[in-house]
Amino acid sequence: MSESESAASEISQGSSSENETSNILLTPSPSKRQRKPGMVQQSREMIVQTAFDAYFTHLASRAQTSANIFSSLIPPLSAEEYAEASSSFDSQRIKSELLTSETERKSLFQRLLLELQEGFNVICYGYGSKRVLLNDFAVNSCSKLGHVVVVNAFQPHFGLKELFSCIENVPGIDSLPLPSSSAENQARRICDFFSRSTSKQHLYLVIHNIDSPALRSIKAQSSLSLLALNPKIHIVASVDHINSPLLWSSAELSTRKDSQGTGVGAGRGFAWLWHDMTTLTPYDFELSQADRSSILGASGGMRKRDVTQNGTSMVSETAALHVLASVTAKAKRLFTLMAERQLEPIEAAKSSGHVDDLQQYAVAYDKLYHSARTDFIATNDTALRALLGEFRDHDLVVGAQQGSSGEVLWIPMRKERLAKVLSTLKVDE
Repeated sequence: MSESESAASEISQGSSSENETSNILLTPSPSKRQRKPGMVQQSREMIVQTAFDAYFTHLASRAQTSANIFSSLIPPLSAEEYAEASSSFDSQRIKSELLTSETERKSLFQRLLLELQEGFNVICYGYGSKRVLLNDFAVNSCSKLGHVVVVNAFQPHFGLKELFSCIENVPGIDSLPLPSSSAENQARRICDFFSRSTSKQHLYLVIHNIDSPALRSIKAQSSLSLLALNPKIHIVASVDHINSPLLWSSAELSTRKDSQGTGVGAGRGFAWLWHDMTTLTPYDFELSQADRSSILGASGGMRKRDVTQNGTSMVSETAALHVLASVTAKAKRLFTLMAERQLEPIEAAKSSGHVDDLQQYAVAYDKLYHSARTDFIATNDTALRALLGEFRDHDLVVGAQQGSSGEVLWIPMRKERLAKVLSTLKVDE
């Protein structure tokens, strides 16, 4: 082999060795590319999620729900089983001293009368029915000092107008003028009557469950606050709801009556004094309207459902306003449109408020869609059905197929209730 050939051979061998070296350097070692499992877990633990990331991580996780419903696992009692079970506790029933001791009850009544005469109103709380005890106080103590009005606000169909109608049975109140039949004007007329210097009699108003749904509204509490600050009107009320104190502000609780006895310009408030009147007596009379043999009726708010002829449950005014308060402005306009279309044929037929078959006054979907497009409420079918879906979910709008007319929709509410809701929506606008 010549010198040139050996030199070429050395060069080729050198280049091949360089290629092998470069290949070795370009290929990463398995130990550097793959980390140990412990190191990976440690690096993940060092990463802290922000509140934003944690929220969406939790939101994306699957909700854990159970199909075991308490009301379905335990069958309701029959009327015979309930009567048998409740009668077995009569001999073991624990009673308060206010019911068993005449001395304790007489001392309580004297203290209540003294506090009422000092310009306070009394509110009674505690476990157990206080109806029998307060009725005894009204009959044996208050009736000797003036007019007495006792109202059962826990009744399902009780209203503020009914309370004022009972008070207006006092002789002489009807002689004063009444600008309108609103609850506010009725309360003012009652206050004016007992504020007159010629009126010597006092009014003792006993309200069972002043925290009932009928008296929780702002209008009801505002009207009652006028009566509560009149020096000649004394209120004794009971509460059973755990959140009852939230009905009144601190200013309403601390307001005091007019010391001069005129009752004019006293403002609004209640001047409550709280009394623990635990009697441990069952709420038998208060829950007489409830189906106590059923778990669903144990809340005390159950009553016979207002059902139309086609089996649709009627919606109350309070429930409708609660749903409408949480929907969009376009949804409210759609409800107003449907309500006006439904009330027109009812008023044209001169029907009373108690209409069993509201389907005959229903609005055809095609006509509703045309009107919604004209009023720029919904520009297409998808938008209209989305707005209707909010009402369908709460049974505020129901529908049915009616022959050649196709789908018809109506609002399951009585005429008077629907008119009140419609007027409320127009005032809010």
